[in-house]
Amino acid sequence: MNSTKILIVDDDQRICRLVKRYLENNDYEMVETHTAENVQNIIENDSISLILLDIMLPDKDGLSLARDIRDTSSTPIIFLTARAEIENKVTGLEIGADDYITKPFEEKELIARIQAVLRRTQSAVVLNRNKTRAYFAGWCLNLLDQTLVSPEGKRVDITSTEYRLLLKLVKQSNNTIKREEILHILSNREWTPLDRSADMAISKLRKKIERNPRKPEIIKTIRNKGYQLTAEVDFMDS
Repeated sequence: MNSTKILIVDDDQRICRLVKRYLENNDYEMVETHTAENVQNIIENDSISLILLDIMLPDKDGLSLARDIRDTSSTPIIFLTARAEIENKVTGLEIGADDYITKPFEEKELIARIQAVLRRTQSAVVLNRNKTRAYFAGWCLNLLDQTLVSPEGKRVDITSTEYRLLLKLVKQSNNTIKREEILHILSNREWTPLDRSADMAISKLRKKIERNPRKPEIIKTIRNKGYQLTAEVDFMDS
């Protein structure tokens, strides 16, 4: 069994047994809890690589729990949901979830999504050790601890998904990032013309870094193509 430890938070013990079998078949270790109460303690005391989080829990809404987790941890989250409404899926991604999977699901799909999320999150921290900070428009993105500092020197909270999106933009400054590329960062899904997830993610990021999000100066919209970070970016060491 490898060192990847996955936490499942679901009150349906049948689902937990099923997921445990799927994970063990693929050499993952599983930690299990059926309520929101113990989640923070588990994250703090176990080396959790990824969280499978049910939206419907007996003691707390899964979306609210995800917000609490994001306040203290960047551990990747995949929502387990029986809900088909797009609003819940989009809300989950906005909060900072890395993907979602709708019940019922097959072993191959679950494992594929877990592997994709782990690849994205792990690759985001494989960095050039000589370049640990990205400076743009007065902002500083720390590539080691994945934090963002404003021109005034104040730390601005960003989710792990927002970090990966901003990292993509600064690495390709003055180049257009297509919506399908953004959606791949958000959830590893194919983009469709009706999918607004990429636009909503950019909108949320703009609210954090733009003086006037309605008239953005840093992240520009490239009509019918995507988005572009137009500021000059300097990568520097610590």
